Amino acid sequence: MNISQSTLDEVRELNLSYLLLAQRLLREDKASAMFRLGLASEVADVLTALSLAQTVRLASSSQLLCRFRFDDHALLSSLTHATRSADTAASHAAILLAGQSAEQIG
Repeated sequence: MNISQSTLDEVRELNLSYLLLAQRLLREDKASAMFRLGLASEVADVLTALSLAQTVRLASSSQLLCRFRFDDHALLSSLTHATRSADTAASHAAILLAGQSAEQIG
């Protein structure tokens, strides 16, 4: 697999942004962040406890640390199709996500 240095740099930048966002969300409201990010409690605890140096080192991986969670067609459709109300679409997506385990969506 031939991946350009530019692509690797972008993956690392995305990783760092994701980790910093996840840490901020977890510190503000752990339960809500775990739901939004699809994280188990143990993973949330590890992410919250990382030092800045550890976070940067983890972000330096060439592997993307976040993943596209919407494998469910109904969930993805509810977020992308025009509806009468954005609130209705968001509520529908939240209901569908709540019905799945963290392992299914995260």
